[in-house]
Amino acid sequence: MEQKPDPDDLEREILSWPDVDKLIDHLIPQLQGEFDGLLMITKGGLIPGGILSETLKIQHVLTAAVHFPDEVDQKLAWPTFMQFPSDTLLTNRRILIVDDIWANGRANMIVRGRLAAVGCECETAVLHYRPRDNLFHDTAPEYYGAITSRYIIYPWERSVLPHGGAQSGSSFPAI
Repeated sequence: MEQKPDPDDLEREILSWPDVDKLIDHLIPQLQGEFDGLLMITKGGLIPGGILSETLKIQHVLTAAVHFPDEVDQKLAWPTFMQFPSDTLLTNRRILIVDDIWANGRANMIVRGRLAAVGCECETAVLHYRPRDNLFHDTAPEYYGAITSRYIIYPWERSVLPHGGAQSGSSFPAI
């Protein structure tokens, strides 16, 4: 999950499971063609990737874990791949990369680059796209459920909110 800005700098939006279902329902009709596999970027892409792999009946499901160090300027940090599929699982395949949000785009772009280097055709699907924070102005996800300017808190992230963290207008009661 690449969403790093201080949540206090952005208006929060706390999603419910039905909200996620609506985003997935909006995302699925956009997808074009068949995919040979699906690559989930951890941690944020695990749940939407699991839902999409089941819905699309994609059995070749892979994960990539990308870590950007916090102690280095966010724009200059070089990532470490904590986990990445072997080239033989990717070469000459069409892979759907899935994450929860494309905010600054670094994790998605580094994964795309690594897939392209082994001859893999890939496209990206995210639940949310936040263009104002995108560092790659000529690139965006091919598929997204919604555009936002908010800090999104997904239902699977609710346990990380401080008590009383729900915002007014949210579909959740205060935690």
